[in-house]
Amino acid sequence: MLEKKVLRRDFLGKRLAVPVDERNRISHELIKKFTATEVYHAAKVIMAYASTPDELQLNELFEVCLTDKKVLAIPLIVGKGEMQAVEVPSLDALEVGAFNIQTVKPAFRKLIMPAQIDCVIVPGLAFDVHGNRLGLGGGYYDRFLPRAVNAKRIALAYDFQLVDSLPTEIHDAKIDMVMTLERSVCNEVQ
Repeated sequence: MLEKKVLRRDFLGKRLAVPVDERNRISHELIKKFTATEVYHAAKVIMAYASTPDELQLNELFEVCLTDKKVLAIPLIVGKGEMQAVEVPSLDALEVGAFNIQTVKPAFRKLIMPAQIDCVIVPGLAFDVHGNRLGLGGGYYDRFLPRAVNAKRIALAYDFQLVDSLPTEIHDAKIDMVMTLERSVCNEVQ
């Protein structure tokens, strides 16, 4: 879909333009906001993405989850458009993998079934007030999220990433909540 391709380029440019110190400040504040929610406190198993350099940085969330004795999982790419959840037993079990993204070292990998996950922090380039998400186009989360049947789907985002509407396709997986510094939007996902 051409409209999505244009939007991806635009939002990626906006995200890349955020200065590192501002990205780190916003990441810290959003993690504080998220970890104060009932969704966080009720979750026993949390899956979060391993941040690329231009995304909101979630390493602090990893630390908080482990300190709070949550089971933390991150994606493990297993094929084109396919991922699984793998447990992060400690920060020492992480190494830099493909695309300069952290992954769990092979010796420490333990898969977590999607239905065991209580909350997924979902990445994206943009989100709308109806629970729609614009990802990078690989379809990883669109394929994974329907299998995480018990998980609340949460996006932590810059304010500019939350818009009124986005183009969607039938296979696009929706999210339950978008949290920015200025507001939070909750949706009823079908």
